[in-house]
Amino acid sequence: EVQLVESGGGLVQTGGSLRLSCVVSGFTFDDYAIGWFRQAPGKEREGVSCLSNSDFSTYYTDSVKGRFTISRDNAKNTTYLQMDNLKPEDTAIYYCHLEGRSVVVGYDDFFGQGTQVTVSS
Repeated sequence: EVQLVESGGGLVQTGGSLRLSCVVSGFTFDDYAIGWFRQAPGKEREGVSCLSNSDFSTYYTDSVKGRFTISRDNAKNTTYLQMDNLKPEDTAIYYCHLEGRSVVVGYDDFFGQGTQVTVSS
């Protein structure tokens, strides 16, 4: 069973920092990427960042470039999202996301339960 467990959300003032963690287990993809989505009240879920396991390429949505950094500790099966210089518009529920491919099942993806990030002005 694939499990994604997030932690690290909370309340922070504008300009502050938080680090989100996502422990992923139970998957057997041949090629995969782990990243983060977020959903603010009244808005659609959007992709924030992801890290490919095959070529270690990274993606950041324009609004977080230069402020957020994604990384992974394979020994701990944990992916991190370091968020610096936070802004009120970063307030959202952040979801860890795993997507991958395998010869047996093809493409599949999973979301974690989400962690709340609130940035006060």
